[in-house]
Amino acid sequence: MHRVRSAGRVPARPMAGFALAAAAALALVAAPAQAQWKWRDANGRIVISDVPPPRGVPDKDVLQRPEPAARAAPPPAAASAPAAASAAAGKAPVDAELEARRRRAEQEQAAQRKAEDAKAAAVRKDNCRRARDHLALLDSGQRMVRIGADGEREYLSDQQRAAEAQRTRDIVASDCR
Repeated sequence: MHRVRSAGRVPARPMAGFALAAAAALALVAAPAQAQWKWRDANGRIVISDVPPPRGVPDKDVLQRPEPAARAAPPPAAASAPAAASAAAGKAPVDAELEARRRRAEQEQAAQRKAEDAKAAAVRKDNCRRARDHLALLDSGQRMVRIGADGEREYLSDQQRAAEAQRTRDIVASDCR
């Protein structure tokens, strides 16, 4: 006895393909959304990514950061860290990187201000030394000569010497603190 298949039945294979496609679509929809970064690159184009921008991108060009709920949880090893580390572990790794960048920038600015202050102090010290030397020369009583606008020598009179000495004393008072 031979069995004959019915022509009205639908084979099982197309249904399995549909079920597989539906399951894949459902899995994609149900997957958690990745954190989104948005920044303007050096050429002015807007870049959207799930990774943070490169280190060279200034903070003012970062247009969007991921939501706090979308950020990664701290690793389990951070839970056994000391209190200071556990407070920092609550932040996402990206925030720690941004915080480190901010601290480095502040340190660089402080170092630059310190260098500028040291340079200004050195200039003041040099001006003070020169002014004191000039004042000592004026007070020595030697004849002093200036070269005029026409290129000729001009000897300082007593009034000119006194005015020059007063101007130099003012410079010593301001630069020699």
